[in-house]
Amino acid sequence: MTNRSLKTYTIGDKFLVGLMVLLCFITLYPVWYTIVISFNDSTDSLRGGIYWFPRKFTLQSYITVFQDKTIIKAFRVTILRTLIGTVTNVLFTSMVAFALSKNHIMGRKLYMIIGTITMFFGGGLIPYFILIKNIGLYDSFWVYVIPSLFNFYNMIIFIAFFRELPAGLEESAKLDGANEIVIFIRIILPLSMPVLATIALFTGVYHWNDYFMGVMYTNKQDLQPIQTFLYRIVASASASKTVVAMPAGVAAQQVSSQSVRLATMVVTTAPIVCVYPFLQKYFVKGMLIGSIKG
Repeated sequence: MTNRSLKTYTIGDKFLVGLMVLLCFITLYPVWYTIVISFNDSTDSLRGGIYWFPRKFTLQSYITVFQDKTIIKAFRVTILRTLIGTVTNVLFTSMVAFALSKNHIMGRKLYMIIGTITMFFGGGLIPYFILIKNIGLYDSFWVYVIPSLFNFYNMIIFIAFFRELPAGLEESAKLDGANEIVIFIRIILPLSMPVLATIALFTGVYHWNDYFMGVMYTNKQDLQPIQTFLYRIVASASASKTVVAMPAGVAAQQVSSQSVRLATMVVTTAPIVCVYPFLQKYFVKGMLIGSIKG
């Protein structure tokens, strides 16, 4: 008998493999093209014909990005917003979820009904803007943090995870004299790393990518995050051939607005892409929470 080491693929298998390769290419090529153009000489890029690799490699677009003090300030705001917003959201949402995961909590069903309604219906942009302004959050850094302290959808994920933890853990801790706060901090949170990492990734990506809050609720340039800065660059550019002068020290060089926009896009996307591989194993576990019993 002859052992066949190669798997025989049917026509259907080959079609599916080819389709997945095509979809991956369609998804990834725009990202690759953005990186290529951002590293190519801006004047040469205007000629076109660049598809796979830079024709004239240069770092001038990135020099422009990092020498602009406004961009540096925007990065600082984004980093602070992401760190503070993610930590406070995960902590506050998990605390509320831990309480509502207990069936004996008074008014639990009412809270869940009210929260579910907010997932499908909202008060509208104008009432929300008036609320933000009346409580003193307009033109404040905390407008990025306080309205995002709680997320009902994330709370549902937390509740599903907490209910799968053995009830005996809490009972044993209570027999030893631990109260609810001690149980939550010393027992529940250490056991909840998969769901914590999942919600942290959700919240962190939201804070890093959000531009709308900076457009609507801040008028100070020092408070705009990097995504709002990028949005305003793209929105104000009249044409791809517009020339942007280099900062002091490299004034002899010039780059096009298109190359600066693409370089800014690469710089703003890179950090969250670099963080994802470290959280991927927790992310996969967290996404499966509540889907498998046993």
